[in-house]
Amino acid sequence: MMKHECIWLADVQQRVFRELVEAFSRPGEVRDLTPWLDGATAQRAVLATLMDGETTLADPHARLGAADWPLLQARIGTAEDARYVVADGRRAPGFEPALGTLESPESGATLLIEVAAVGSGPLALELAGPGIDGPGIDGRRELRLDGLHPDWLLRRADWTAGFPLGVDILFTDATRIVALPRTTRAAPMGNPPT
Repeated sequence: MMKHECIWLADVQQRVFRELVEAFSRPGEVRDLTPWLDGATAQRAVLATLMDGETTLADPHARLGAADWPLLQARIGTAEDARYVVADGRRAPGFEPALGTLESPESGATLLIEVAAVGSGPLALELAGPGIDGPGIDGRRELRLDGLHPDWLLRRADWTAGFPLGVDILFTDATRIVALPRTTRAAPMGNPPT
C-alpha cells in the first residue's frame, strides 16, 4: 500500500489551515509549521491544504514535480490568470498576476513565494496598516526576509496601488510562513540588499 506524506491527511491540513488564518490575521508574524511537516516543506504543506479541483494554480518557476499535480487536483492556470501562483522568491516575477476586479476584488491572486528564510535575513521591511494594529502591538511590525529578489517589492507596490485590487502574498521558507496581505503597507528599512 502506498504511503502518503502526512501533509495530505485531513487533520494535518486543518492545523495548517488554522496557521494560515492566523498568519493572514497578523501580517508579518512568522508562523512555524514544523510540528505538521514530517519532512515536507512549508510551501508543499500550504499547497496540500489550499488546493482542490476548484482552484487554479500556476507554477511559472517550475517549483512542482509532475507527481504533485494529481495530488493537488488543482486546475493548471497561467501566472496571469490563476487564483494561486507558486514562485521562487530568488527569481524576478516576470509575470502580471490577476489583480481582481472592482466587482470581485477577492479574485486577485495569492502568491506563494518561497524564500531562503522568513523572520531573519538582510532585507528588513517595516509593515503598517489594517491587521497590524491590535492589543500589545503599536501599529508597526518589522519583517525580515532572506532570498527575495528586489523586483518582488517593486512589483507588489504596483500591484497593490489600486486597492482593493491587488495580490496577497504568503512567504515560506523550509518550515515557516508569513503573510503580507494587500492591505498591509511594506517599506524597506535602510538600504535594501541588491
